[in-house]
Amino acid sequence: MFKAVADPVRLRLLSLIASHDGGEVCVCDLTGTFALTGPTISHHLRVLREAGLITGERRGTWIYYRAEPETLARLAAVLTPGRAPVSA
Repeated sequence: MFKAVADPVRLRLLSLIASHDGGEVCVCDLTGTFALTGPTISHHLRVLREAGLITGERRGTWIYYRAEPETLARLAAVLTPGRAPVSA
């Protein structure tokens, strides 16, 4: 999980997805935010997905991503001093 968020692009993607209105964001809205190619963005999203930080749902030609709240809570518990760990 830490390796997935160690990259600044992936950390920014995760932040954008987690804070997006409605709780989900289309990949089409993410690609214009970065000066990176679509395949590069897809690679970073795959790493986040494989780490369990986000999920993706295909709707037509687009994929909509949303953050996984339980995984984010576990990550926050580890990163926040004095916070009790979240049980799985």
